[in-house]
Amino acid sequence: MMFDSVKRFPFLDWMRGLAILVMIECHTFNSFTRVDLRDGGPYILSQFIGGMAAPLFLFMAGMTMGFQMESLERREASRWGRWRESLKRAGFVLFIAFTFRFTNWLFSVPHANLQELTKVDILNCMGVGMAALAALAAVRTKERARAAVAAGVLIAAISPLMTTLPWGGSPALLQEYLVPGQARGHFPFFPWVAYIAFGLAVGTIVKRAPADRFDRLMQWSVLIGGIMITSGQYFSNLPFSFYPHANFWTDSPALISIRVGICLLIMAGSYLWTEYCAGARWSWMQALGKNSLMVYWIHVMIVYGAMVRPVKRSMDIPQATVATAIVAGMMVLMSALWLRWKGRKAPKAKIAAA
Repeated sequence: MMFDSVKRFPFLDWMRGLAILVMIECHTFNSFTRVDLRDGGPYILSQFIGGMAAPLFLFMAGMTMGFQMESLERREASRWGRWRESLKRAGFVLFIAFTFRFTNWLFSVPHANLQELTKVDILNCMGVGMAALAALAAVRTKERARAAVAAGVLIAAISPLMTTLPWGGSPALLQEYLVPGQARGHFPFFPWVAYIAFGLAVGTIVKRAPADRFDRLMQWSVLIGGIMITSGQYFSNLPFSFYPHANFWTDSPALISIRVGICLLIMAGSYLWTEYCAGARWSWMQALGKNSLMVYWIHVMIVYGAMVRPVKRSMDIPQATVATAIVAGMMVLMSALWLRWKGRKAPKAKIAAA
């Protein structure tokens, strides 16, 4: 999801569009598939694949932060000024997050639940994580990538330890924002903000890379991504653990390593496709990516809203597949029309400004 105007890279729009497509598939199956089919392979596979959507979005949010911080450094000499501007962007994301929660609650009427307003969703995690990492704007670009990697490693490494702390006496909402656990938010700071930190490091490197070095950069992305996936898998299969308690699917550093590695491979694959295969023609995947926030917002209201309540959890796998295709098609059409409208409006705005 993109919240600010930065230099656009076609491969990142394509990558963001892929994340949107995966998320639509995950949410549609989750909302519409019958309960008795949820232990079967097709449904489990849909959620397994869909599990990469959130890491991709957070990773790319970090990349966008890296772009913005690099641009800030060129026009803002004061470290405190850069930090303040980065905090403002994080505050804007949090505003969007709470507005999103309110609209979800509103569209759930008459079955609305007030807990919907305080649910810790991916946008809430994104805003809090961006606020925490905003301090990296005060670091010079040459050191920022290393500092972001260190932050990502630290967050990932201590996540299992944070989960084991005695949280019993603390407010439930604080727990939801900080650590995973039963009946808590799906996107707590530990470990999800690690993806933003690693994305920030990659975004800083990508932003500074000369155009003639991009091929080599993507080759390194494939190599490092493969190493991270292999390392994460190796450590997750060890017969012992470095932590007294760790859950692979909620707070494991090994899972973070695997998913960040997959993000790097997807980034390289997206670059290869857009640079050498797709050409300059219109891309429906990039259209989704350019409107990722709007698509995210609207598709969630469609698949989880009150208007589809009669068909929720009532479909078999083929029907859920068709529903996924319909929702995805609607989002592509909406994105295409929106971009077309913006394209027609832009020349008129330039003429009026002149």
